Amino acid sequence: MIITLKKNAPAEEIRKLHDSFEEKGLQVSLIEGKDFNVFGLVGDTAHIYERDILANMWVENVQRVSAPYKLANRMFHPEDTVVDVAGVKVGGKEKIVVIGGPCSVEGREQICRIAQEVSECGADMLRGGAYKPRTSPYSFQGLGYEGIMDLCEARDRTGLPVVSELMSADKLDEFAANVDLIQIGARNMQNFDLLKAVGHVKKPVLLKRGMSATIEDWIMSAEYILSSGNPNVIFCERGIRTFETYTRNTMDLSVIPILKERTHLPVIIDPSHATGDWKLIEPISLAAIAAGADGLIIEVHDHPSSAWSDGAQSLKPENFQELIRRCRKVAAAIGRDM
Repeated sequence: MIITLKKNAPAEEIRKLHDSFEEKGLQVSLIEGKDFNVFGLVGDTAHIYERDILANMWVENVQRVSAPYKLANRMFHPEDTVVDVAGVKVGGKEKIVVIGGPCSVEGREQICRIAQEVSECGADMLRGGAYKPRTSPYSFQGLGYEGIMDLCEARDRTGLPVVSELMSADKLDEFAANVDLIQIGARNMQNFDLLKAVGHVKKPVLLKRGMSATIEDWIMSAEYILSSGNPNVIFCERGIRTFETYTRNTMDLSVIPILKERTHLPVIIDPSHATGDWKLIEPISLAAIAAGADGLIIEVHDHPSSAWSDGAQSLKPENFQELIRRCRKVAAAIGRDM
């Protein structure tokens, strides 16, 4: 339930309303806007009657929310959320961000070298997998803690915030201490214990869409994180599994306007995992920017043919630089910076 208060409602009246809702066993959140204050009520509101609330002279409007997600709902939070990742702002009217780097951290020299290259190309953050979820148990599984330390060294040298995937809650303290943007991968989108765990820290979370997840499934996963106390969630569309075989996954660009309409959270696009083909990354990226995406996360490797994972979908640094140059033109055309 969303309750909009009249402009200049006294603080004492706001407090009384807040306390009255809590006494009814509801979770109450107050969003303070420039002109209006808005209460969001989460819980069993079936016994709450709109007319009783409207009897208060300081209440402007009462609206029930039919969607099962409350905290992620734009009705509850009309203004865009802007997530601060170590000084890089994602979402709202801020610049479109670009995250670049290899699928896997292969060693300190490699990740520091690529970090320098993507930084010079214009990237805002560095990605790199230290713990790798792989379909085959015989594939490279990542360097683990050593890889995290290598990412930290790359950050120290370039100043780029680092993004890496968390696979299990037992590594959360390690990630909270060393990683700027914690990625929850497609395979863990509905690992609810893990979602609740990252909800208990304030580190920004990059939530990838599950391979066969509906948009509502995905938003409800974000709701787990938000309801556990962490408001810093960024959606990441990385393609879904369909019958199509020409690409690795099927990129669903429609999620950008849908999520923008229904939620207040930022949305970025991963064209590397969506297509599985470096030649398709640029057109999908351009389309995503035009559709209103808040950022891109792109795999970059200086020697894709010898990459330890996902070389076929990795751009060389010179192609990454050209991609950013062309994306900036599209961003400028729709009135955004990049």
